[in-house]
Amino acid sequence: MDILLDTCAILWAILDPARLSTRAKEALVHEDSSVYVSPISAAEIACGIERGRIKLTEHWKIWLRRYIERNGWFCPPIDLDIVEEAYSLPPPFHGDPADRIIVATARLNRFHIATGDSRILAYPHVRTIW
Repeated sequence: MDILLDTCAILWAILDPARLSTRAKEALVHEDSSVYVSPISAAEIACGIERGRIKLTEHWKIWLRRYIERNGWFCPPIDLDIVEEAYSLPPPFHGDPADRIIVATARLNRFHIATGDSRILAYPHVRTIW
């Protein structure tokens, strides 16, 4: 299974794995799973640090790259197709640009999204794991 981590799932997988659902934890470590991280999550993490909502012991760039490499996660690019899809999603979808990019990436690549975000979980036009 191909799994795209929502930003909250990235943070929880690394900092607080107990917050992940049992199903998400099992999927992430399954031998047939490939795990992906959208580059937009780097922006969300950086913004969370600037606003004081996320605390890390080192610079977010070093931290994120280390865990992407350590876990063997992949980063699909954000290209024109992703942006076009993000702003052409079937309604109803909310306006958060990062969530739009994550959902569009999952839809175009046929990924499941690992997320605890109730708005993404409720969206009927993308596959989720939680």
